[in-house]
Amino acid sequence: MSVEELVRTLIIAITPIFCVAVALYTVRIIKGPTPSDMALAIDCLTYDVCFFMALLAVYFKAPFLIVCSICLALWTYIFSVYLAKYLERRELGE
Repeated sequence: MSVEELVRTLIIAITPIFCVAVALYTVRIIKGPTPSDMALAIDCLTYDVCFFMALLAVYFKAPFLIVCSICLALWTYIFSVYLAKYLERRELGE
């Protein structure tokens, strides 16, 4: 079994699970009880998209998708740090 066939099989197996995860994350983003839960759902959704983009990059042999995936992951990390700093400052009353 070649790498392309293995990745194709993995993509086919993961796609339904990925779709269910996206639906659940979207519900958590919309109905999240706290802003922290909403931010965590956004982070999880974005990192799942990054992983799926990396799989597609291997499947299509397109290295620019890996670069886009890494940039998206870094941007999400910066968003998380900024939001955590904002929420901590707001909760402490500063």
